[in-house]
Amino acid sequence: MGRRAIWLEIEATLREEIASGHYRPGDKLPTEAEQARRFGVNRHTVRRALAALQEAGVVHARRGAGVFLTSEPTTYPLTSRTRFHANLAAGGHVAEHRVLRLDTRRCDAREADLLGLEPGADVHVREGVGLSDGLPVTLYTSLFPADILPGLTEYLGELASVTKALNAAGVADYTRAWTRISAERASSTQSGHLQCPEGAALLRATSLNIDGSGRPVEYGDTCFVGDRIELVVEAS
Repeated sequence: MGRRAIWLEIEATLREEIASGHYRPGDKLPTEAEQARRFGVNRHTVRRALAALQEAGVVHARRGAGVFLTSEPTTYPLTSRTRFHANLAAGGHVAEHRVLRLDTRRCDAREADLLGLEPGADVHVREGVGLSDGLPVTLYTSLFPADILPGLTEYLGELASVTKALNAAGVADYTRAWTRISAERASSTQSGHLQCPEGAALLRATSLNIDGSGRPVEYGDTCFVGDRIELVVEAS
């Protein structure tokens, strides 16, 4: 029988060390260069072993940061008062946003129906990536009616929180009217933003938030990385 491929031996060694508790969930693994020196191989061989571990969901790579041991999924409650920053903070995580787009445009017929607007009315659009402890966990698009929130884009640009921006724009409070959850596979664009493999499982949640008078103030379309977030639906 032929000799077992070296990258398979490296993968098996790393699996055994991880299973033995040498690394904790979320820990960064040694760099490719360090692993190559350790095993006496080139970086390409190490990269192949790490790719196999990533495909199995044991580790994940963060662009420009390294390879990390996969953590337990973050619990994310879906309630009548779902708040991204508050949900992550409750679990001991640090929430951040990386805004990809912030502007105002005309809405289409479907968006108008969801927000109770006339087709072609202006909506503010905020697209971005939500991070937990520096790791991307959500890719989202939020739409806000521009007629009742004329200065919202300025507040969204200044404040990290949608809740604070809405408060500044005159919305004292808002609640979740409904949430719909479905599943899909990550596209190449989504995988790039979320730093997950193309085809990885995503949970997609679309939702509508309303103010105290029942008027829609935000429609959201959010994709969660399936192995990083556990959605928990709580009774109101």
